[in-house]
This record gives sequence, structure tokens and C-alpha cells, in this order.
Amino acid sequence: MTDDLILQTLLPVTHDLGGFKVHRTLPAKPRTMVGPFIFFDQMGPAHLQAGNGIDVRPHPHINLATVTYLFGGAIGHRDSIGSDVRIEPGAVNLMTAGHGIVHSERSPEDERGRGPELSGIQTWLAMPEKDEEMDPAFEHQSAADLPMLRDGGVEARVIMGDLWGLSAPTTSYAQTIYADIVLAPGGSVPIDASADERALYVALGEATLDGMTLEPMTLYVLRPGTTPTLRSGAGGRVMLAGGEAFATPRHVFWNFVSSSRERINEAKRAWKAGAFPKVPGDDKEWIPLPEVPLTVSYP
Repeated sequence: MTDDLILQTLLPVTHDLGGFKVHRTLPAKPRTMVGPFIFFDQMGPAHLQAGNGIDVRPHPHINLATVTYLFGGAIGHRDSIGSDVRIEPGAVNLMTAGHGIVHSERSPEDERGRGPELSGIQTWLAMPEKDEEMDPAFEHQSAADLPMLRDGGVEARVIMGDLWGLSAPTTSYAQTIYADIVLAPGGSVPIDASADERALYVALGEATLDGMTLEPMTLYVLRPGTTPTLRSGAGGRVMLAGGEAFATPRHVFWNFVSSSRERINEAKRAWKAGAFPKVPGDDKEWIPLPEVPLTVSYP
């Protein structure tokens, strides 16, 4: 039955970032992308000590879109096109890097006093080649903006794309599906078969797929065309991600994604030379270009 449903199973690589852990399932050696998704990180869940917080200093991106979605806590986002937004659970931040953007992510001051909570998913989307060098852009959709399926012990928020007859307002460049599925004990929901490539990820709790147990923090790439049912006996939270298959590969080095290796090398030189734009209100520090980054996948 497993082979009938599951095309590939991707195990996480866990990084301890001091106070919280990040579990990364994309990119992986066996597989780089699922639809346009080329990076899949779970942050936490964690509760940081009072007075502390996350401080991801300004850093650059090119030729991708980042998607930040929280289960708990809050993150302050600032970027080089002037965005200054607080993201909270159920909302989505979509930052399109285009030909180049710089941003920082920090715990808001009002969260630090009591010790910030951190729990959520950050993904990157590869861009179609025609859109890679577009102007940078930023989009925030509140939790109330995103459609919700409520049926049979399920609350499934559609973050991007079209699922279960619902359509999210979030911009998609390639055909994309992305949903946050919260299953009450005994809840179930069918998995839509419309996308070329799909994957399921149990972020919290437990779930089964047509009776097969899904391990937490593991990305299960589904076989195309199947319509299995996701269930949970005790309750769980599962992310569904995917979309159209890309015909050409994407290269990844650190925070840079592109269809061109030379374009990534140009971005590396530009960041080292200080040629990227600054983040208004957060321009006193930055992350240097690493010699050997944690994220690299040159096909």
C-alpha cells in the first residue's frame, strides 16, 4: 500500500540554532523540489527564555519567493523595499525576491519580555524563469483573508492556490497548492489530486494516510493522481504543499536560488561587495556570505 501512495520519503536534517531547532526536509539529496517548493523548514516549536528572541540579521535573496506561516508566536519582518510587518499565526507573508531583496526577521519587543514562542513553517518557492528577475515585492494576507474548509473535524486553511473548491488570494507565480490542515481527534479530509506534485508533512500531533502512519517532521511525496484520505485519531496538524512540476532545474547556494549558476555567483559577489540595498531601520548589521552554507544543492 505504501508504494501505491508514497513516491518518496524525505527525512529532516535538524539544526540547533540556540534556543530552538529547525527541521529541514527540502532541499534534500534525493530530491530538490516538490512543485515550486525548493526549501521547507519547520521552526520549533520552542519557547525562548524571557528577554531573548530570534534575531535573523539582514540577508539577501534572489530569484525566489519566501513564504512564512506561523502556528504560534510572532515575527517582525523588515525588508529593503520598505515593508515593516508583524506576522502572527494564520497569516502569511509572501516576499518575492526578484532581482534582489534584503530582509531581517526578529522577535517583536513586546514578545521578548515574557519569552517568545516560536512555531511555524518557512518555505521558499522557485520562480518560473520569466519571473526570476522581476522587481522585488511583498504581500501580507491576514488569517481572515485566507479561506478555511471546516468539515468533519477538520479546519484546513488554504494558504496558496485552489483546494477543496476554495481559492486563496495569495499571489502564485507557478501553479501552487499550500494548506494548513488541523485535524481534531477522529477528523479526516481527502487530499486533492489536481497538482502535478504534492507532499504531506506532519508538523504537530499525529496522522495517517489511508491507514498508514505518517511520521512527524518527515516530508511524504505523494504518487501523482492518488486521492488518499488524511485522518487523525488523537489530533494533528499537517501541511500540504506542491504544484506544477518544473521542467528545468534550480540551483541553490545559501539564500540564493536561480535557474543559472552564474546568476548565483553574481549575487555572491554583490553581497560581499555591499551592493545589495539596505533595510530601512535595520541597516547596522548583516549576515556575511558563508564559505560553506547549510543550504546548497547544485544539480
